[in-house]
Amino acid sequence: MKYFILSVLFTGAMLLDGCSSKSADDYMKAAKQNVMNKNMTEAVSNYQSVVNEFPESPQAPEALFQVATLYQNKMVTNLSDKESFKKAEETFREVYNKYPDDSKAPMALFLSGFILANDLKNFESATSTYNLFLEKYPKHELATSAREELQNMGLSPDQILQNKSQKNI
Repeated sequence: MKYFILSVLFTGAMLLDGCSSKSADDYMKAAKQNVMNKNMTEAVSNYQSVVNEFPESPQAPEALFQVATLYQNKMVTNLSDKESFKKAEETFREVYNKYPDDSKAPMALFLSGFILANDLKNFESATSTYNLFLEKYPKHELATSAREELQNMGLSPDQILQNKSQKNI
């Protein structure tokens, strides 16, 4: 009888715990509130909870994209610019890798290449990323930008302007 009562209590506790857990919507709302309150570490945590607990939810790619955006904009404290850009690039790539059919995937892949080229100066990886983007999304609205990024990679703004003016002659 003692084990029966313990079993019932344990099962009840598990049910209550399941009922009290947050939904993906709850985490998304909390994350947005954290961003408004400039508590970016907690915002990242809430967004990550959506991805970890609800990976099949349509909100998961959005949550991951928002994490990458926070890192890209250097809004998470206690990270150097380079660390922040590295995390942003990795997280944008994760959006593409985990959710290739989501509407955020093309933009995430493009931004991964952009950060690699312009912030991390990793031109070899950026070239591979832009080429993958063009292979997967040749008609996407960012395809022209990806081609321009490939043509101008590593050039200074003055060199880019000089090249453009020579083409217009």
